[in-house]
Amino acid sequence: MNLTPHFTLKEMTISQTAVRMGIDNTPNARQITHLTRLCENILEPLRTIVGKPINVSSGFRNPTVNALVGGSSRSQHMKGEAADFTVEGFTVQQLFDLVRTSGLPYDQLILEFDAWVHVSFGPRNRRQALIFFKNTQNRTVSRTA
Repeated sequence: MNLTPHFTLKEMTISQTAVRMGIDNTPNARQITHLTRLCENILEPLRTIVGKPINVSSGFRNPTVNALVGGSSRSQHMKGEAADFTVEGFTVQQLFDLVRTSGLPYDQLILEFDAWVHVSFGPRNRRQALIFFKNTQNRTVSRTA
């Protein structure tokens, strides 16, 4: 099922953790609506900007999958409002800067551990930009970008 021309429900819900653990990670109708809005308002326009496919590593996660991957108990992934991604040929810093300056109506934009970019689209769309990294005690900390 296509959510938009370049994004399918399957790619927005696939989870290696869910597959490995035999967990059904199927979203409900409301979560599918949120995933569609995320794709329409953020991912499709971003694909046009970068001119390349966007590799979504994590989209929707049900609460069980979210807990297993160490996600926040308030994660927008569980609502279908968030995706983690990379784009071949772009550093995550380049992607982060591109989205941040693009005018896209994101809620949160997070450069996570210099490994991927997290973006969410939800009811608030605060345009909050953060950087997550590990400190010297290997604890996750964040700072405003």
